[in-house]
Amino acid sequence: MTQPITFYVGHQGRGHANRAMAIIGALPADRAVTILTARPALFDGFARDVAITALPDEADAAYSPPPLLSAQPTPDIMHRAPLGDAAIRRSMRTILEHLDTVDPALFVIDVSAEIALLARIASVPAIGIRMHGNRGDPAHLAGYQACVGLLAPFDEALEQRDTPDWIRARTCYTGGLCTTQDIVPTKAEARTRLGLDPQREIVVVLTGGGGAGTPYAPLTMAARALPDTQWLVLGPVQREGHETDFGNLDMRGWVSGITDYLAAADVVVASAGDTIVHEIARVGRPYVCAPEWRYFDEQVRKAERLAELGAAIALFNWPGASTPWRGLLDAAKALAPEALTMLQADAAAAAAARYLEGMAVALWARPTTG
Repeated sequence: MTQPITFYVGHQGRGHANRAMAIIGALPADRAVTILTARPALFDGFARDVAITALPDEADAAYSPPPLLSAQPTPDIMHRAPLGDAAIRRSMRTILEHLDTVDPALFVIDVSAEIALLARIASVPAIGIRMHGNRGDPAHLAGYQACVGLLAPFDEALEQRDTPDWIRARTCYTGGLCTTQDIVPTKAEARTRLGLDPQREIVVVLTGGGGAGTPYAPLTMAARALPDTQWLVLGPVQREGHETDFGNLDMRGWVSGITDYLAAADVVVASAGDTIVHEIARVGRPYVCAPEWRYFDEQVRKAERLAELGAAIALFNWPGASTPWRGLLDAAKALAPEALTMLQADAAAAAAARYLEGMAVALWARPTTG
């Protein structure tokens, strides 16, 4: 039996787990897979036979360090390293015991600089999943150096201009990895399915589950500015309590069949999460990209690059008045559709799986003699 490939999967939102399942599903059937995650429920219903080991959820652990421990500086090559936290110690022990037991050919880390360093110290070859953002700090660079390779689940065209050459050279770019596989309907078909007016201008506003949600107040300004436009708001929203509701502002919350909503839209206003970007690119709708706050400016840097490529209109600050909205929508409609659609690749998960399988074989190959 071949050595397994082990995945460490972050549990912020659903994107990391969905990406892992897409890649794992494309691996050869005879390649065993194990998963380490603090939220095993994210993999409920996954068709592939995998062994999941639950990690302690450090966010749920109530730990208040003594003042002197809390005051200790964090080493430059780490992002989060509090002292005296038993939950972290249990996580590290669980990871090391798992790796020692299964002896993986590869350890795919999505994402953690500290876990990459731990893998190298433990003599386990790791592949780091790359994300956008300001990641030139010592911790990220050390994590990249600790890995035997890096995997970017996005198109090389979306790479940031300031990424060092040595990181680019170690990176496998899969093309934009979209985890949604629903058939993309025409706009007319999608509106019929959803019971929407076939002629009215429709804007879909969308964010994922990794943050606080779309701010509601600016959307009320948009609805007021364009009363003939229907605004469909999907996912969570942030309310301040003083907003005025409008009849053309339709709060739908969490929905199934996101592809239908995107296909029904004339314009999509959405955050810059990996999953959302590639879902919009797959459907090919004009895109106003409103990045959410993330560590290391991940979404801001991605929005900047999308704008540089002419793939989206970047909205770094939600308008505080009604007047900008017509211009934002018209600017998005004026973009060349192919600048966005080219960033998604139907075969991205398969490309990632080929890379991982190839590394799992090549790293352990011994020269033949004779």
